[in-house]
Amino acid sequence: MLQKDLANFIGVCEDSITLWENNRNEPSIIYYPKIIQFLGYVPFDVDDSTLGGKIKLYRYLHGLSQTELALKLEVNESTVFHYENNKHKPLPKTLRKFKLLLNYNILRY
Repeated sequence: MLQKDLANFIGVCEDSITLWENNRNEPSIIYYPKIIQFLGYVPFDVDDSTLGGKIKLYRYLHGLSQTELALKLEVNESTVFHYENNKHKPLPKTLRKFKLLLNYNILRY
């Protein structure tokens, strides 16, 4: 596949693909879903055996920053950070929000 074809698929300019391939820049999280779709796997370091890893994986699959996920869950951005790093467990109320807002089964742990 040509770089221009991949760039069109992901929605970036050809230069972005070159920079990513040469490790001179990293893609923004908004492009993660298309990158994952193209590759057929998650090329980022995510331990999805933990609740924190499952939360991070959800964000990556949906191209959400911690700030964007925090807004959806009505929690502080640092709270999402702590969840992802398994420093805090979400309260039952927040776990219910995960189920409702994300419609994703991240709660089995």
